[in-house]
Amino acid sequence: MRHLFLCLFLASSLLLPPAQRAAESYDIIFRNGVIVDGTGAPGYRADIAVRGGFIHRIGNLRNSQAAVEIDASGLVVAPGFINLHSHATLAGVKTAVNMLTQGVTTEIINADGASSLSISKQLSYFSAAGLAVNLGGYVGFNSVWASVVGQTDRRPDAAEIQKMRDLLTDNLKQGAWGVSAGLDYKPGYFARTDEVIAVMQAAQPWRTNFPNHDRLTPEHNFSSLKAISETIEIGEMTDVMPVITHMKVQGHEQGSAAKALAMMRAASARGHETVADIYPYLAGQTGLGALFVPAWAVEGGRAEMLKRFADPTLRPRIAQEIETALKARVLKPENIYVSSSQRPFVEYMREYNAGAGETIMRMLEAGSPMAIMTFGAENDLVALLKFPGSAVSCDCGATEPHPGLHPRYYGTFPRVLGRYVRETKAMTLEAAIRQMTGLPASIIGIAERGFLAVGMVADIAVFDPKTIIDHATYQQPTLESVGMRHVLVNGKFALRDGKATGEKAGRVLVRTSDLPSRPMTLMPGRALSVKANDFNAQLSQVASGKMRGTLRFRDPKTNEEFRLLEAGLLQVANKWASFTARMRVSQHSGERTVLAGERTVLVVLDAGNPLRPGATMRIVVEGGRQWEAALKPEEYQIRLR
Repeated sequence: MRHLFLCLFLASSLLLPPAQRAAESYDIIFRNGVIVDGTGAPGYRADIAVRGGFIHRIGNLRNSQAAVEIDASGLVVAPGFINLHSHATLAGVKTAVNMLTQGVTTEIINADGASSLSISKQLSYFSAAGLAVNLGGYVGFNSVWASVVGQTDRRPDAAEIQKMRDLLTDNLKQGAWGVSAGLDYKPGYFARTDEVIAVMQAAQPWRTNFPNHDRLTPEHNFSSLKAISETIEIGEMTDVMPVITHMKVQGHEQGSAAKALAMMRAASARGHETVADIYPYLAGQTGLGALFVPAWAVEGGRAEMLKRFADPTLRPRIAQEIETALKARVLKPENIYVSSSQRPFVEYMREYNAGAGETIMRMLEAGSPMAIMTFGAENDLVALLKFPGSAVSCDCGATEPHPGLHPRYYGTFPRVLGRYVRETKAMTLEAAIRQMTGLPASIIGIAERGFLAVGMVADIAVFDPKTIIDHATYQQPTLESVGMRHVLVNGKFALRDGKATGEKAGRVLVRTSDLPSRPMTLMPGRALSVKANDFNAQLSQVASGKMRGTLRFRDPKTNEEFRLLEAGLLQVANKWASFTARMRVSQHSGERTVLAGERTVLVVLDAGNPLRPGATMRIVVEGGRQWEAALKPEEYQIRLR
């Protein structure tokens, strides 16, 4: 009788209205926020629940409870921002206060072509004392070139080209998210375009991306447009995605943004998706001599450069060529601010009673000063920011505060949201969030971050759209931005009530070969069908709607059965698809079926991998279990419509 009563009670409880059932329990619930999910779709009001580091529910969760519940009324809940162009420091990543107060949860280091020759060792070194944000890395073309060819302007032979190709391949195997370059910086500057292409062909089967600090040369009158065309050419010839890094049109070409964007759109129309990363400032920062001193004067390194400076027959020529480059790139000496000493460059000119070229040589003879240089025009910046292929990135990174920084280290992302979204309305909120989250995730290939959807990793930024703004200036570059309220990194509070918690929940992120760089359209209708032995999926998603359909599969090792409870996000590209979901798990033993709870899953289907012919499907289950299955062509179909 007791057994019968219990069975009747359990059965009847399933018939109770939702309000009378036992409340579902989570780690964190943000209630009543405006969800801006990273796809570009309009924001909507909902609750979002996090458990075990993943997003488990999005919707009306009034019948659910959590250990921590936060009223997000009036706040925007967005994916954590992804900084594609990071110069994070070893000390900075331990706390990352300057990035967390901007909403950044993931950084990809080794921008502009400089990296370790073993990124796995580098990332291990960076993460040894814990990470406040997630960290991945590029392999740097310039470092690879320097390690083989050196600092001189010479042509590598076939064996050296192969050695460089092998270094790229080895680091891509280690999980690099792409190959970065700074062809405007020596010694990468010495590599001819055909040599860069020859080396970069090693990356072709990896279906990755090529962010490049474009090379402006005196032969082409320091033309940004010509430099952009070179980056596009390298991308097209090697079949990797070209990324015009810290996108700009400089100095004497101000006003040419439309021409630059037309070149990029034309390349994308030819089938070679071309994108950019960009920061919302009209001035950049680098070494004072890095972009002005002619390449021939720098060849061989600093010691050789100083010898040429000391040569009375060469010094006037070098000074003149410095001034030509300065005029073309930044127009006038008044546009240079020496950030390492916090003094205008023209003060040094007056102190030395010398022209710009002579002054720069004297300063370089005394040290290696950093400078902030105004290069651009506001109209160009707005046009480039509004381009749907421009990922907002700061050309900065997690760092400890010091007075020589550029304000972008503390202000980039809030500046876009405060100035260009709220104040000038140059961008919509949804477009800006997409360009900080879903777009950069797609550029490098991440599948489980960059969006708010059930099953995604819980990297989340919560901010006040009415107050978020930057405060950092060129004179006071370490003033923190305001308006960012909460930041989760892998489901843990890294920022709470605007203050860093000290939590080190960040992880090292490595790329696998089934995560290609891919175009991020505005999410058109898409569908996926898979019917294999133990896997059945019929899924579809419209541009701004939820994924719908059926999904069931069995774990071949544990014999657990997974059935769809709530679908997340379906992403589709050429011969590739991925999706996330929340599943009910049950264990079958003889005639008994035992419910084993709920788990989130990530599924990646890759049918276009040159490194692994055929189609494979990788299933990753919350908790760490994952496995792969081979698929026959008749067992799957990927559709865009």
